[in-house]
Amino acid sequence: MRPVPWGTLGAVTPPEPTTVARPRVLVAETLAASGLNHMRAHGLEVDVRTGLSPEALREAVAGAAALVVRSATQVDAAVLDAGSDLVLVGRAGIGLDNVDVEAATQRGVMVVNAPQSNVLSAAEHTVALLLAQARNVPQADADLKAGAWNRTRWEGVELHGKTLGVVGLGRVGVLVAQRLLAFGMHLLAYDPYVSADRARQLGVTLVASIDDLVRQADFLTVHLPKTPETVGLLSAELLAQAKPTLRIVNTARGGIIDESALADALREGRIAGAALDVFAAEPTTESSLFGLPNVVVTPHLGASTVEAQDKAGQTIAEQVVLALRGEFVPFAVNLAAKEASATVQPYLPLAERLGRLFTVLAGGTVTTLDVAYEGEIADYDCRVLTLSVLKGALGAVVDEPVTFVNAPQLAQARGLDVRESLSSSARDYVNLVTLRGRVGDRDVQCAGTIFGKRNAMRIVGILDHTVDIPPSGHLLVVRNSDTPGMIGKVATVVGDAGINIDDMDVGTNAVGEAALMVLAVDRVVPPEVVATIRATDGVLDATAIDLD
Repeated sequence: MRPVPWGTLGAVTPPEPTTVARPRVLVAETLAASGLNHMRAHGLEVDVRTGLSPEALREAVAGAAALVVRSATQVDAAVLDAGSDLVLVGRAGIGLDNVDVEAATQRGVMVVNAPQSNVLSAAEHTVALLLAQARNVPQADADLKAGAWNRTRWEGVELHGKTLGVVGLGRVGVLVAQRLLAFGMHLLAYDPYVSADRARQLGVTLVASIDDLVRQADFLTVHLPKTPETVGLLSAELLAQAKPTLRIVNTARGGIIDESALADALREGRIAGAALDVFAAEPTTESSLFGLPNVVVTPHLGASTVEAQDKAGQTIAEQVVLALRGEFVPFAVNLAAKEASATVQPYLPLAERLGRLFTVLAGGTVTTLDVAYEGEIADYDCRVLTLSVLKGALGAVVDEPVTFVNAPQLAQARGLDVRESLSSSARDYVNLVTLRGRVGDRDVQCAGTIFGKRNAMRIVGILDHTVDIPPSGHLLVVRNSDTPGMIGKVATVVGDAGINIDDMDVGTNAVGEAALMVLAVDRVVPPEVVATIRATDGVLDATAIDLD
């Protein structure tokens, strides 16, 4: 097989558009004029139809070569089926919650976004909210306009000399840290997936846990993706550890902060203030936070700048033009099957899930990730599988979508060295994919394979224990002493919590030091259930993992 250069991976190679003379681009939401003009200047027919109902969208997309949306339009399987001539779906922004990427990939439709369009605007809005909270700007503004001159009531605090805690050193978190360093703030950060060397380059001191960060911070900014692990991360228990001077800013995703717990802490004076741009449910005009005088809120304005919208529109327009010309598309987020050989292709979803599993098992910074391919697949170009591993490994820990294109750059920015090895011989399996790294003084390992005519995925190794279980959406991994009755103890806790066990396997490591059990369950295992299992006699550790 001819090796595929790294630069060509990550972009779906589009079919020739059916409308050769003037391919039609359906723009279903408001797009910056610069983007519309760019597509028209390159000979495309730009059909702007905003405010379409789902039924009208399905009618309008028929015959279109490209569909451009923002966040409101749902591009589901039915829309993709109706758009049988679609080459591309473009999302003018970062998030892809409203696009069924898997369905698009199955139909050979490229999905692109504008991942860098709003990071600067989001960072600046974070700083704006932080300053507004520190100096009570909106409260004083409202009072004065209402006829009250309250200089004493709205006395603020300086940023200089205060400790800023940054939760998540992704692209936006780094920009915020850089800007607030200029205010003379002392910068701390919690991000277990960023190396100490990288943090030092940024002038940031890493702390060991988010508890440490909350205890020390005067200001706390949140820059995390919303995942099952981060929902409710800033809980009542965590807020109880804060100094009464703490002010919290969240421009990332709603739901990461427990809004009810935050309201209680603010109302009782246990923390000083909060500024929020995002909420657990959006849009919202009612919240227990809105009536509190020490709260500043905005309606998800992080990306709402003229420049961000222009960048998003221009970026998507450029991607559309490139795709319809059949050229490389740098911001493609999905991958066509034709990019991989028939042997390698079935391993793409397995590789991504193994990456996700590895990150959760590691729970901290891994400076080197070794990816080993054994068996028949080792005779083929496996770099696309390594990209899929990175996509899974980084997807849960960075504050932007990870694609086959940007995954190597994101890994490099976090100081992660990825090493790939291939061996045509495999001992126990026809093909095997193994991930291995080291966190502190412990090794982290997981492995998987596929078998049968249906290419069934199986996880066959976790933390150097031999197991055999499908990589279902929700797993519970338990390390325990190899003594009788442990399975019953754990299963009882899980059952008492109303969680159904779909599959289960146990195994020992090579020297039989400790046993490990893996349970595939029907829903996310809540933190309190994990805590109960960890407190069970004979249990060494327990980890809930969401692979969706």
